[in-house]
Amino acid sequence: MKEIKKTIQQLSKEYLPDIINLRRQLHSYPELAFEEIKTGVIVGAELEKAGIPFERGIAKTGIVAIIRGKNPDKKTIGIRADMDALQINERNTSLEYSSKHEGKMHACGHDVHMASLIGTALILNKMKDRFEGSIKLIFQPSEEKYPGGAIMMINEGVLDNPKVSCMIGQHVIPSIDAGKLGFKHGKSMASTDEVYINVKGKGGHAATPEMLIDPIVIASHIIIGLQEIVSRMATPTIPTVLSFGRIFANGKTNIIPDEVFIEGTFRTVDEEWRSIAHQKIIQISEHIAEAYGATCKVFIDKGYPFLFNDETLTHRIMHYAEDYLGAENVEEMDLRMTAEDFAYYSHSVPSCFYRLGVKDPKCSTISNIHTSGFTIDESALETGMGFMAWTVINELLKN
Repeated sequence: MKEIKKTIQQLSKEYLPDIINLRRQLHSYPELAFEEIKTGVIVGAELEKAGIPFERGIAKTGIVAIIRGKNPDKKTIGIRADMDALQINERNTSLEYSSKHEGKMHACGHDVHMASLIGTALILNKMKDRFEGSIKLIFQPSEEKYPGGAIMMINEGVLDNPKVSCMIGQHVIPSIDAGKLGFKHGKSMASTDEVYINVKGKGGHAATPEMLIDPIVIASHIIIGLQEIVSRMATPTIPTVLSFGRIFANGKTNIIPDEVFIEGTFRTVDEEWRSIAHQKIIQISEHIAEAYGATCKVFIDKGYPFLFNDETLTHRIMHYAEDYLGAENVEEMDLRMTAEDFAYYSHSVPSCFYRLGVKDPKCSTISNIHTSGFTIDESALETGMGFMAWTVINELLKN
């Protein structure tokens, strides 16, 4: 394995300039969920140039490629990168490769994920005579938008023909230095649901409150009342978040509207409690509205499940990371209440979703993901592609 590791490290350094250029090209032309047309053309061109067979049009704009080693039917491992961007205006407009698409930006690192996966593909394709089995490269659309591209790809058979034995994915994290990785065993990320509440009362002049059923006041009581779900109804050992980010009431300083719209998110890591909490949200909202003489409709758009990192697989991959990078460059991470549609893979086959550090260790400030100033230390791409290749080969060589 020492020779294999040495070869991977050499190839990672050799490919790094091209992978950086690829990442910058992808960053320049961000596309939203299920609109990843040019993105798919760029990815497909790289696969075609390397002689790696692939198929387009999976889940509309997704791409699936296969690298076959010796005895290709022995075992197949799936590795995934997401492709879509966010509706954010990039602040770093002085960069030569800043977004050329107004109002769109790779602010979550999906350009890094794709470029890194291409780098991994180049390494594995170069070394395919040194392992048995196959690798399925999954370039997935629409991670950022419900219902998510992962479940669509699964429904279209991405985990079959050949059947995938496990799934591996990585995601940038700007709080960890480039050259380091972060891992969490078991429940790793939260489920996510969108909550929509419509409160209908009776509007009118603000100076005649006795003639009104004020939906703004009622909506305020509903928001406060729903916080009891987290503080008094959730088991303290089950992490739970209920937050509201949008309230819309089309009134004026002296006009009370007829209705108010509230939008928020519910997150947890337990499916039974998730279902119970949904009913609590509906019941509390309706009862509070009724008590004040109003009506209320609640719609909960059920999103991604919680993400579960298989304990045994994740333990092995952490061991691979310590061997490849040194134990000092491998970190244990806490549970995160953010969500990821990679979770669907984790409920289908044993999976491991880990974090790729992208922070410049010389930089004291951090621009987080989903912000207009997000950027990375591009040396992280060398770690990203090399470690993924090292992990896959280790897993294929494992008895």
